[in-house]
Amino acid sequence: MVKLDKIYTRGGDKGETSLGDGKRVAKHDLRVSAYGTADEANAIIGLARLHTTGNDDAVLTRIQNDLFDLGADLCTPHDGRKASGALRVTQDQVKRLEDEIDGMNGELAPLTSFILPGGSPAAAYLHLARTVIRRAERLMTELAQNEEVNPEAVKYANRLSDHFFVMSRWLNDKGATDVLWTPGGTRS
Repeated sequence: MVKLDKIYTRGGDKGETSLGDGKRVAKHDLRVSAYGTADEANAIIGLARLHTTGNDDAVLTRIQNDLFDLGADLCTPHDGRKASGALRVTQDQVKRLEDEIDGMNGELAPLTSFILPGGSPAAAYLHLARTVIRRAERLMTELAQNEEVNPEAVKYANRLSDHFFVMSRWLNDKGATDVLWTPGGTRS
């Protein structure tokens, strides 16, 4: 567990932050950008949860916790002094997302067009979270070109964006209130 008794430390006043192993890096370091973007997606899920109840809310709560696991994974380099025993995203977390995607998608009508982000408030927020977690995934894969990144973490981000897409449809009355793209529909 984490114990925080002082919120500000002044340690970042010169544009640096500490990774999970204590190493100091620039706040714009690619690793920091990756886990910061996952945190941004997590905040958006908090907004979506203002509009969910029951099992849907429980699923999003678990995903929020998983995103903290993802952040912990990303902030602890594989070659750092705390790499051994570091919290890492697991294959089981990826599999759970896949099972949930399959369960929700099995009750949805096949798509006949692309979907415009919107519909219910929860669905709109999940579409936003989807785009942000896709950005986190892009940052993670860029980071992986130069440093080791847990492959399960990358898979998790990839599946999570799919999960958000399917769950947004699910929350739009199982796709009944999806907003469909009409190609060329705004031309005069």
